[in-house]
Amino acid sequence: MSGDLEELARIAVDCGFKLHEALGPGLLESVYEACLFQSLASRGLDVERQKIVPIRYEGLVLDEGFRVDLVVERQLLIELKSTESHAPVHAKQVITYLRLMDLPLGLLMNFGAATFKEGVRRIANNYFAPQR
Repeated sequence: MSGDLEELARIAVDCGFKLHEALGPGLLESVYEACLFQSLASRGLDVERQKIVPIRYEGLVLDEGFRVDLVVERQLLIELKSTESHAPVHAKQVITYLRLMDLPLGLLMNFGAATFKEGVRRIANNYFAPQR
């Protein structure tokens, strides 16, 4: 299902909310990643897990440095955390990944927060959601 970026984000947030509701906070990030991957894939979405983020600098290409947790339909980046709160570096990490991959929108989902609402953030890279 390729499609509307806002619809992809809505589906991802819904899956993340249901996952947080079912498992609660406190598990390893890798557990949430595997479960969210499965949840998104079961909705018919093309999801890449642990996708390499190449670094290009002055003709040099490094492809062993960074990995993104999930990329949905080659459009939406999802970075997962399992910490008590967001650290400023987490958002910086997502915006850097978005720039390096030339993607418009990312979701930072922290499953360590008490509620899912506290733990989810949208991060845009020169992207403005269409007015509905």
